[in-house]
Amino acid sequence: MSTSTIDTGVIFVFSAFVLVIGLLFARTGRNMKSFFAGGEAVPWFIGGLSLFMSFFSAGTFVAWGSIAYKYGFVSVTIQWTMCLGGLITAFLLAPRWKRTGALTAAEFIRQRLGAPVQKFYVYTFLIVSLVNKGAVLYPVAKLVSVSLGFPLVPCTIVLGLMMIAYTAVGGLWAVMVTDILQFVILTAAVMLVLPLSLDHAGGWQQFTQNVPEDFFSLVNGEYTFGFILAFALYHISYIGGNWTFVQRYTSVDSPKSARKVALLFAGLYLISPVIWMLPPMIYKSINPALAGLNAENAYLEVCRLVLPPGLMGLMLTGMYFSTSATANTTLNVTSAVITNDIYKGVVNPGATDKQLIRVARLSGLLLGIGMIGIALMVPMVGGMIEVVISIAAITGGPTLLPPLWALFSKKLTGRVAYIISALCLAVNLVFKFLVPMVSALKLSRSQEMLLGAGLPFLLLLLYEFVLAARKGPSVDYQQYKVFRQQQKEQAAAQSPEEVDAIHRQNVFGLRVIAFSLAFTAVLLFILCALAATGKVLVAVIASVVLLAAGIPLLALRKLKLKQIHTPSGNRIIQENNVAS
Repeated sequence: MSTSTIDTGVIFVFSAFVLVIGLLFARTGRNMKSFFAGGEAVPWFIGGLSLFMSFFSAGTFVAWGSIAYKYGFVSVTIQWTMCLGGLITAFLLAPRWKRTGALTAAEFIRQRLGAPVQKFYVYTFLIVSLVNKGAVLYPVAKLVSVSLGFPLVPCTIVLGLMMIAYTAVGGLWAVMVTDILQFVILTAAVMLVLPLSLDHAGGWQQFTQNVPEDFFSLVNGEYTFGFILAFALYHISYIGGNWTFVQRYTSVDSPKSARKVALLFAGLYLISPVIWMLPPMIYKSINPALAGLNAENAYLEVCRLVLPPGLMGLMLTGMYFSTSATANTTLNVTSAVITNDIYKGVVNPGATDKQLIRVARLSGLLLGIGMIGIALMVPMVGGMIEVVISIAAITGGPTLLPPLWALFSKKLTGRVAYIISALCLAVNLVFKFLVPMVSALKLSRSQEMLLGAGLPFLLLLLYEFVLAARKGPSVDYQQYKVFRQQQKEQAAAQSPEEVDAIHRQNVFGLRVIAFSLAFTAVLLFILCALAATGKVLVAVIASVVLLAAGIPLLALRKLKLKQIHTPSGNRIIQENNVAS
């Protein structure tokens, strides 16, 4: 059996398995709360891993991997800004999002800043999400196309359709369970690539001698301290305010759990960038000849060089599904916004749960098709890095900072938030596209990021502490406080049936995670038998994955013990006994 055949077989087996896992949750979404928020009872460690994978994508290997190959350790420095963003989110932002009681960030914006302002942010978010997540689908389609010899366009379409299938059907739990599986697959693959590539380079000393002198500098090339500072500010607002991530903070049971979600994310981004970025850095010492857009293939090339049969397929599967993780999260949240804030909020306020779930699935499908279209156009606009960083610079600060500010400020009004966002978006677009056309001025990456993140922050400071310094709480804030008080008073306790349904959904999710990890371990043991090199390393990783399958089982036991103390606990125990 050829290497290509084994790799292709691994990809198809894992792809089919993940798709089936997602479709298993088709019947668990009973209403908006369970479909989009997991019944607000998702275990924090699952939410944290899902948040990490939602942020992660094959773009990490293509975009940051390209930077790692060209400039070295600065690629790790850039990603450490994500760790900083996670820490600040954990202590300042995630608990506040949970305390808002809103299902989505868009719902909070409507309550705090008003419906007209919400519409502006909703439409901006939908456009940015389509472009951004379409951009991250392109690199993984390219990786699969190049490595297996399939045409790029059919690859993009097929992978995109698989990506949206289980999201549109299964809801948040389907996304999170597959996120966990993808995390394990990707971690196992990268942990294999790192030692094998270092060995191929002749060891650490040989590697360090064959790379440029500034390869381990914290900053390098166009990625200066100014860029890092601006990117850090951007990631604070992005991790703390991006609507796809807010969903992870609101789907757990308490503000304390929301903080743990962000802390787990921060911890993973402290360690993982070093592990992720070393292989393309090592490949620089093996083959320094890659130039231009070919540098985006550095990760793929080192994998092809060192991975034995089957494990290349595992790596590609991990890359693909890490991309699907971030795209699927966006699909789930944008679908929630369309369903909850547009369809239910504007089109049909009296819609039934059945109608809302139908709209949610249809909107997820249509949004996914839009992402596929965007992915097909990425090569026309300069590649992955240009798209990702330009979108971050232009839209990140203007669209994310004002709503985040509203979590704390009593003075900010919807009108002011709208003006600041619209003005900053206009300024960023002018400097990105118009100014270079009519003059010789073109902002560097650092200047773009500083303008994009710094201008809205300075305008918000100016309004809060200068223009509105002597003013009391705004009318918008006072109305919001009245609304929240009424909402708390009118909030009815969950019915025993709803509590039971949420419990069953969470039990089912944990069981599926345990089974998925065990299945992954078995496949790794099979690949161990086929591998010509690295057999011991593959066997060790497979054993670790198998042991990890016990973690959700322990969480399941804890969940059952906790449920015993609820009013409906006895009935759940009886049902479980009957079912078993």
